[in-house]
Amino acid sequence: MLAEVKPNRRRTDKMKRRTHVGFVLVYSLVSYFCSCSAFYLPGLAPVSFCEEGQAAEDCQSLIQLFVNRLDSVESVLPYEYDVFDFCKDAKEMRPSENLGQVLFGERIESSPYKFNFKQDVKCKAVCTKNYKKGTQEDATKLDFLQMGMQLNYQHHWIIDNMPVTWCYDVEDGQKYCNPGFPIGCLVTSVGRPKDACVINSEFNKKNTFYVFNHVDIKITYHNGESEGWTGARLVTATLEPKSIKQADEKNPSCEGTNPMEVPVEFNEDVSIVYTYSVTFEENNSIKWASRWDYILVSMPHTNIQWFSIMNSLVIVLFLSGMVAMIMLRTLHKDIARYNQVDQEDAQEESGWKQVHGDVFRPPRKGMLLSVFLGQGTQIFIMTFITLFLACLGFLSPANRGALMTCAVVLWVLLGTPAGYVSARLYKTFGGEKWKTNVLLTALLCPGYAHLLHLHSLWALVSLLYIIFCT
Repeated sequence: MLAEVKPNRRRTDKMKRRTHVGFVLVYSLVSYFCSCSAFYLPGLAPVSFCEEGQAAEDCQSLIQLFVNRLDSVESVLPYEYDVFDFCKDAKEMRPSENLGQVLFGERIESSPYKFNFKQDVKCKAVCTKNYKKGTQEDATKLDFLQMGMQLNYQHHWIIDNMPVTWCYDVEDGQKYCNPGFPIGCLVTSVGRPKDACVINSEFNKKNTFYVFNHVDIKITYHNGESEGWTGARLVTATLEPKSIKQADEKNPSCEGTNPMEVPVEFNEDVSIVYTYSVTFEENNSIKWASRWDYILVSMPHTNIQWFSIMNSLVIVLFLSGMVAMIMLRTLHKDIARYNQVDQEDAQEESGWKQVHGDVFRPPRKGMLLSVFLGQGTQIFIMTFITLFLACLGFLSPANRGALMTCAVVLWVLLGTPAGYVSARLYKTFGGEKWKTNVLLTALLCPGYAHLLHLHSLWALVSLLYIIFCT
C-alpha cells in the first residue's frame, strides 16, 4: 500500500507545481498587457481642438479644410482641384499619401478655407474670379467650369480626416448624406433642371448654369468633459451649397435671393464671388469613435439583404441535393450490377469503374491549369486576409488608402503560395518545363492585366487626340 501511495503523492505534487507555474505565467501575461498603453492606428488618431488663445501641445485652434480631386458619375476622368478656376491656398500644402491613395487617384491639398475653433463666421469672402469678355484665357476657364457643371462634377472636402457631407431629405422622410457636393447645375434650353438644380425653384432660367459659390458649413463637436479629454473633438462636418449673386464684392451679403447665373453664351463679363459661413454646435451624444456612422447608415444599399442570402443558400442546397441524389442512384445501380456478374465475366470494366482512367489522366493544358490555379490561390488568400483585417477594424474608411495598400502588399507577399501550388500541381501532371511554369506563374496574369490597362490608356489618349486635335 505504501508503495502505491508514494507515486500518487509524487504525481499530485508535480500537478500542483505545473498548475502553480501555469497560474504564474497567465498572471504575468495579464499583468503585462494590462500595464501596456493603448495605441491608435495610423490615420485614426484623434485630434483635440481648443479655442484661440488656449491652444497647447495636445490641442490646436486652427481647423484646416483640405480638398480632394473632383469626380463625376457621368465621366470617367477625375480632375484635381487646381485644374478648375477655384480659390486656391496661398501656401499650398499636400499631405503625404500612401500607396492606396495614389492608386485610387486621391489628390489631397490644402485650401483657403480655414476656421478657428468655436468662432462662428458669417458670409466671409474667400476670393473673386472675374471673366472678361473677349479674353481667350478667361473664355477657356469659364468653358471648363461649365463643362464641370454640365457633367455634375462633385467637390470632396475633408475636415479632420472626415468627409464634409451634404445632407438632404429624400423620400419617406429619410435623410441622405452625400460625401460631396456639385460645382453647380444646368437648366437646359427646354427649361428642364438637371441634377442639383431641382433643390431650388428659382433655378428656372433656360440655358443657364448656376454656380454654387457659397457654402454654409456646420461643425459639431464633443466637448470631452465626460470622457477625460483635453479640448474637444469634431464628430460631424456638414454643409449646404448655395448659389448667391453678390451685389457688392467688397461687402458680401449672404441674405440675397438672386442666384449666381452663368449664361451658356459668354456674351458679357462674369464675376463670381466665393463665400462661406461656419457655425459650431456642441453634441455630446455622438462619440468620436462612431462619428462615421451617420454617413454609413444614410448610404443606400448598406443593409444586409438577408432574403437574397437565404434565397441563394436554399437554391444551392436544393441543387446540391438533387445532384447528390442522382449520383447516389446511378452509383447504386452500378454497384448492384457489379455484384450480380461473376468474377470471370467482370474482366471488362464499365460504368463508374472507368472514372479512374479519366481522373488520373493529365490534362492537355496542364501548364495553364496549374498557373491559373496558383494565381487563384494567391487571390483567394489575399481576399480572405483583407476581409479579415477589415472586420477587425484595421481598414477603417478613416484610414484612407489602407484597403488598397493592404491588398497590393498582400498580393506581392503571397507570390510564394502561388508558386508552390502551381509547381506542385504541374509536377503532379508530370510536367518537365518547370522554368516556363515559374515565369508564367509570375508574369501571365499580372502582365495581361497590365496590357489591358495600357490598351485602355492608349484608347483614351487616341480618343482625346481625335476630339481636340482634329
